[in-house]
Amino acid sequence: MTRDEMMARTKQYALRVIKAVQSLPDHRVADVLGKQLLRSGTSVGANYRSACRAKSPADFVNKLKIVEEEGDESLFWMELLVESGLTSQQKLGDLMKEGDEIVSITVAALKTARQNN
Repeated sequence: MTRDEMMARTKQYALRVIKAVQSLPDHRVADVLGKQLLRSGTSVGANYRSACRAKSPADFVNKLKIVEEEGDESLFWMELLVESGLTSQQKLGDLMKEGDEIVSITVAALKTARQNN
């Protein structure tokens, strides 16, 4: 996957996270968890974009680590939303799969970047 393809993919992921959060029920807990998901889910694309502008290989690795962490955090919030019954696995399943794939791609990219240094 090219850098531009990954930038587009993480941006689409952010847009899907926004729509998922908008569809949550009007409930205090859903609002709190939704805000957390919104922050981490949109951060994935923003931080990947930042990694693409890294000033050094070490800076690239550090920024890519943030992408991994934010992606994993997003999965955590989605798991909580489903397991708490605030939304269904059916509604978030595809988004969770995409988040998991993005994290896996990021982990592989980190491994390659570390080997190249």
